Amino acid sequence: MQRALHAIAAFAIVSVVTPITCVIVIIGALVFLPLPATLPQPKPILESDVTHIQDKDGNEIALFKHYESYVKVEPADIPQILKDAVVSAEDRHFYDHGGVDVGSTIRALWDDLRSRGAVQGGSTITQQYVKNAFTTGERTIGRKIREAILAGQLERAESKETILYNYLSTIYFGEGAYGVGAAAQTYFRTPVPQLTLSQAALLAAVIPAPSKYSPRVAPEIAEQRRKLVLDEMLTQGRIDQAAHDDAVAQPVWLAINGDPPGPATVVYPPQAAQTAQPWFTQYVKDWLEQNLPGCVPGNCPLLDKGGLTVKTTLDSKAQQAAEEEVANSMGKNDANLQMALVAVEPPTGFVRAMVGGRDYTTSQYNTAYLSPGRQPGSSFKPFVLAAALEQGIPLSKRYSGATFTTGNGDTIHNIEGEGAGPWDLRSAMVHSINAVFARLISDVGVEKAEDMARRLGVNLAPYDASTDGVSVALGVKDVRPLDMASAYGVFANHGKRAAPTPVLEVTDANGKVIIDNSKAADNAKPVIADVIADNVTDVLRGVLVSGTAAGKGLGDRPSAGKTGTSEDNANAWFVGYTPTLSTAVWMGHLDCGAGPQCAMRNINGVREVFGGTIPASTWQHFMKRALEGVPVTDFSQPAPIQTFADAARRAARHGFDPGPRRFPADPNGGGPYQVDVTPPDATPPSSTTSTTSTTIPKGPPSTLVGN
Repeated sequence: MQRALHAIAAFAIVSVVTPITCVIVIIGALVFLPLPATLPQPKPILESDVTHIQDKDGNEIALFKHYESYVKVEPADIPQILKDAVVSAEDRHFYDHGGVDVGSTIRALWDDLRSRGAVQGGSTITQQYVKNAFTTGERTIGRKIREAILAGQLERAESKETILYNYLSTIYFGEGAYGVGAAAQTYFRTPVPQLTLSQAALLAAVIPAPSKYSPRVAPEIAEQRRKLVLDEMLTQGRIDQAAHDDAVAQPVWLAINGDPPGPATVVYPPQAAQTAQPWFTQYVKDWLEQNLPGCVPGNCPLLDKGGLTVKTTLDSKAQQAAEEEVANSMGKNDANLQMALVAVEPPTGFVRAMVGGRDYTTSQYNTAYLSPGRQPGSSFKPFVLAAALEQGIPLSKRYSGATFTTGNGDTIHNIEGEGAGPWDLRSAMVHSINAVFARLISDVGVEKAEDMARRLGVNLAPYDASTDGVSVALGVKDVRPLDMASAYGVFANHGKRAAPTPVLEVTDANGKVIIDNSKAADNAKPVIADVIADNVTDVLRGVLVSGTAAGKGLGDRPSAGKTGTSEDNANAWFVGYTPTLSTAVWMGHLDCGAGPQCAMRNINGVREVFGGTIPASTWQHFMKRALEGVPVTDFSQPAPIQTFADAARRAARHGFDPGPRRFPADPNGGGPYQVDVTPPDATPPSSTTSTTSTTIPKGPPSTLVGN
């Protein structure tokens, strides 16, 4: 038994104690004896591979990155309280040792040799800096020995203050912040020289495990560690009791929770990417998260760390015009009054400009493209007209413009007393006669009209037979400005739809193309016949000549568009286009979607805001600036739309049921005639040319006006 014990002891001495002794001797010799070797060059400061966002001409407009920008600080910028906090927490003997705390290193080596694990702990501030600046950081005994050697050399080559400065300039503080400059900005949004004692203690507290101790991730743990650092500073005599107690009384407080109830160490959320075009940049980021490989909304490592170059579709000249015209229109009115503007190139779908509100710094809600949108009012009517033309209903067909009520008692009337009629569809669109389009959608079918809007690119809520009635024609279902600009662009592009995109091309860090939208025009899909699109355009040109937006045209440049105003003047729209640019303008109160309390009255000298007032003027001013220097082109001459009778004959030839009989069979050029659209359980109107009120069933509650 005794021999066995001696054998075990001998084995322990050979296998454990002797290696430790050798390591200690080697470290001691290399650390403390003169060496001819020179220090290697420190590694560059670690930053992520930044994603560069460019406009269409290659000018940089934003950066996306995972890490905060490295904020360079000078030695004189770092306050003594921060130095004291870090030394107290990380290396209390920093000013006494020669780069290696031999006692701590021996304890760490012993623990790791016993567990046969990686080297843990025992690092001085000098060793930590060496690890970050000169070694690869792998967790091995070999790395630990080399780290100690280099630490000894560094201590003989540089002063303590220089080493501490280099350490504080490069150490990782969590949340992507490398160095105290970035850390102070990241957590506190303050320059380093202005750090308080409590803030300094919190920064020192996160260094050992930044992801675990981050005050944004674990504020309770961060608060405990902040107090521990303050206690250490007091124990080591680096602060007095009064300073300690005052700092302890400033607990960690997250700014997202509002104002603190008293003195606090306020930690701010991450700042948005810095860009001169925040609305468009936000849209680009969301689009990329949905379209880059391996990405989902809110989590896109490739975007944050991949070193991408993203060439966008943004036209900086148009963007500047959009921002300035929106600002001019909003003026000094109620801050809750907002305006959005989106401009899309019809042949390609390229988004050339986007403004989502009046001030990105006060509200990041981008009304230009975020769902659910706002009620479009009469700017929805062109979709109803397109559906009607597709069914063979001619522009010359006439409907009564008389006020009528729906089956549930809601009244639909026209604006400013217009409308008894009869009106042909062209004139009814130009003058925005609500009653005509309520009757027209009953003829066309509400569901088919909605399907037309979706086909053109409008992200419309699903059809609901229990609620979606004739008032849909007057724009009671929410839409987004981006969708409206894109959908009207289909009319401009002769029936072809190019899905809207803010991105032209994405290349990775090696120059490989990941996304290529350069062939967007070739990929545009026909969604309606060109003859339908061209006739809608021909009708909408009249709106800017003699209709609800008269005088808001573009001079000699051909243009078309439609006004829209929802109930109680709560939302006002103008959506218009040329062959080369389609733009939607929305105006309304951000937190108020409908009702008298949302009315826009007495704004910029306008008694009541309709789509043909401020929105149309904003559109006009923007389009003139955005298209300056762009060659003037005309819309195609629209071919005649076939009559309803022609459509019925064609359908019969192909074996389709033409549906209920319309009369007369040949409308003789589209003169006044009736269309039997009365449901079986309803009382048919006596004549569509009547000026009396007509009752039509269906429809959600609505007392709508529109222009």
